[in-house]
Amino acid sequence: MLAQVDLLGILFIVWGLLTALVGVSTLALGAGAVALIASSSRGGGHVAAGVTAAIFLVLASMAIVWGAAHVAIGIPLRRRRPQARILALVLGSVDLVLLPYGTALGCYALYVLLSEKGKATFDTADGRIQSSN
Repeated sequence: MLAQVDLLGILFIVWGLLTALVGVSTLALGAGAVALIASSSRGGGHVAAGVTAAIFLVLASMAIVWGAAHVAIGIPLRRRRPQARILALVLGSVDLVLLPYGTALGCYALYVLLSEKGKATFDTADGRIQSSN
């Protein structure tokens, strides 16, 4: 089970980095829409470009924060911190609606972290991590 928890932590980190990369590229699209507003001498496209820029910037911010959250949970998950297990369950549950890769990651996270061996991996009696065989 330790190998599965390590793999899950790595998958969380990779998913987070890819999501953040999508957020940064979407941010570039939003900056392009802002540049269109600034360079346009006519008033016809200002509203459409403004709405597009706002949507891109909001989506980019959400993707960057979502990706950073996965990286921030993936690292302590690999270190088997008990609070990381709970947060990974929350993120994995929300990932279920992000077809297709988020669904796969969410299912795997729930499978690993809700199994008896997965729970035992994160049990701490006196601050030490107990290994499960």
